[in-house]
Amino acid sequence: MADPLNWDSTFAIALALKNIHPRVDFEKVSLGDIYRWTIALESFEDDPALANDEILSAIYQDWFEETLNDPK
Repeated sequence: MADPLNWDSTFAIALALKNIHPRVDFEKVSLGDIYRWTIALESFEDDPALANDEILSAIYQDWFEETLNDPK
């Protein structure tokens, strides 16, 4: 089983979302999408109520940068 994820794990969450949603259109992804997809991750174990725009934006940024820098 994967290590538990929490809201401080923005990079690890971004990588998990990248694997689950490999062809995401970043122009159409909302912070609400990121929130829903994050709390649905099997290894996510934090309180969903602790999410905020800053955390969700950090996940988005990490995910975008990882996808942008991926040679695939």
